[in-house]
Amino acid sequence: MSQKLEWFKVLNPDELPEGRVAPVTCAHRTVCVTRFEGQYGALDNRCPHQGGPMGEGSIEGGFLRCPWHGWDYHPLTGKPPGGYDDGLETFPVEVREDGVYVGFPVEAPHTRTVSDVMAETMTRWGVRWVFGMVGHSNLGLADGLRRETEAGRLRYVGVRHEGAASFACSAYGKLTGRPAACLAIAGPGATNLLTGLWDANVDHAPVLALTGQVQTQVLGRGAFQEIDLAGAFGKVARFTATVLHHSDHAELMTLACKHAVLESGVAHLIFPDEVQTVPAEGVEPGGPQGRIVPLEVLPTDGQLDPALSLLREARRPLIIVGHGARGCMDRVTALAERLRCPVVTTFKAKGQIADDHPLGCGVLGRSGTPIASWFMNESDLLVVFGASFAKHTGITSKKPTVQVDRDPLALGRFHPVDAPVYGELRLTIDRVLERLGDAASIDHTEEVAARWAIWRAEKRRRLQESRGQGIHSAALFEAMTRRVPADAVICVDVGNNTYSFGRYFEPRGQAVLMSGYLGSIGFALPAAMGAWAATQEPGTPFTGRKVVSISGDGGLGQYLAELTTLVQGGMDITHVVLNNGELGKISKEQRSGNWSVWQTTLHNPGFARFAEDCGALGIRVTEAAALDEALARALAHPGPALVEVMTDAALV
Repeated sequence: MSQKLEWFKVLNPDELPEGRVAPVTCAHRTVCVTRFEGQYGALDNRCPHQGGPMGEGSIEGGFLRCPWHGWDYHPLTGKPPGGYDDGLETFPVEVREDGVYVGFPVEAPHTRTVSDVMAETMTRWGVRWVFGMVGHSNLGLADGLRRETEAGRLRYVGVRHEGAASFACSAYGKLTGRPAACLAIAGPGATNLLTGLWDANVDHAPVLALTGQVQTQVLGRGAFQEIDLAGAFGKVARFTATVLHHSDHAELMTLACKHAVLESGVAHLIFPDEVQTVPAEGVEPGGPQGRIVPLEVLPTDGQLDPALSLLREARRPLIIVGHGARGCMDRVTALAERLRCPVVTTFKAKGQIADDHPLGCGVLGRSGTPIASWFMNESDLLVVFGASFAKHTGITSKKPTVQVDRDPLALGRFHPVDAPVYGELRLTIDRVLERLGDAASIDHTEEVAARWAIWRAEKRRRLQESRGQGIHSAALFEAMTRRVPADAVICVDVGNNTYSFGRYFEPRGQAVLMSGYLGSIGFALPAAMGAWAATQEPGTPFTGRKVVSISGDGGLGQYLAELTTLVQGGMDITHVVLNNGELGKISKEQRSGNWSVWQTTLHNPGFARFAEDCGALGIRVTEAAALDEALARALAHPGPALVEVMTDAALV
């Protein structure tokens, strides 16, 4: 019985000259089309030895030569000289009136693979986004992700650098508490993920890392792009496993997702090339049902009693909230209003209480306001929720302290505290409110307003400072305070731009994301992609919210090409770049450390013009008076926009 063929037109009449070859893709097959001695041939485009692309070869001395290793084949029959049997598969050719056609066997229905099972398991665990780069050692896995994408259960964002993918996933995890996945090839693709994954690791953000690997039969033999991925990811990942032929594939993906969610960190799966397409007919995907429970830890009365005693007796308590308190600020605010005490945040938690709340006092520490420092110095008790006590935060060890955290290792991490409380924050605060009773604390509302008046007067004075070398950062962030929507998600970078944002921007409900413990330059723009992904999910707290990112010129330069990713994805992101031609924070450190200022100047493109070349809206601002109009225009633009603000590196 003759095989049923499907015919594809590959060439127009006389399109291919005599003695030439060309690769042509038809459906899922690419063939090398040849014209030799007046006849046409159609050969498998893949050399059977090293996989070289035959359509990029040439006909020499009557033979088609592989461009990779020089092996010869007959241009029409695909047979090599010398009687060898390692020839190229051929396909029937018909020359018709309108061109040249090649016949292929009708494709068999798709055979379910390991990659299908694992991709389906991912989506059952609630993974909705993949950021990454498709490449030669992850093609089988990419095809499984494609099927889930076409089924509407997954969305994929192709990036220009794998580091942007991992930063996007880290930001998404910080914002939502759920993992997104980043995809990379073996070798350099995988190692490019590491910085963003370390950001997720140290800031406790769930992320799923999926990396290709060389084929199992050449592992350990120094194959091209082979590195020890388990070793390379060993410290950054809470879970790492290699997917093998006879693995329980659904279970491996289930374990990876479970570790990412429950440990709020990175889970990593390694996919050797040939394992990705192993048939898996009849294998059911896994899911979270019966595999996971909420981690709701309630402190014992014995733990809570010392904290309650301190709270009842304190006259001037101060509540300090860190990033760990995100998601339960309604309860924190209820406690503050009960005690009538001020609330300050760590820099990572900026915006978790609005600066216009009667008890909100801004950020504590190096990137903070004098208001927050004042109330810490004047307090007689610190009540700390979900904060790390990092040096940059500046939480003093000299005051009596109640510390509540769901991570027992975080309690008293750097010095003993008077009342450590291990528990989930929302449940713990509810129990405190139930049992607190009368408290001795005074009403701080008027004092908070007075301290804000002093600081805002100081900010107005700073607005008058000018050296004629650019806009003052205070002017930019005052304008952003006016213009950025109160429900926006703001991603900030590292550097003087970040310090100025911490001091001068007054959040009114915006969610703020940053590279906290890692402090990685370049975070903001790729993080905005992850935040934007969260805003595209219906029925979540972030649906439809505006995304704004902020960086200096040094930070934007790290991932500048991702502007094209924003345009390709139609991402409604406004990026604000402070362009002062300098790594300003490093210059400042060199000066303060009595070093010579060296190698901190930057040669920048016109960022606004570059954005326009990428297809985004670009606006350049040189005068403070133009800031409001520029920001309003960029924020109203239905797509990617960049506002380039020419700032003075000394006025931060």
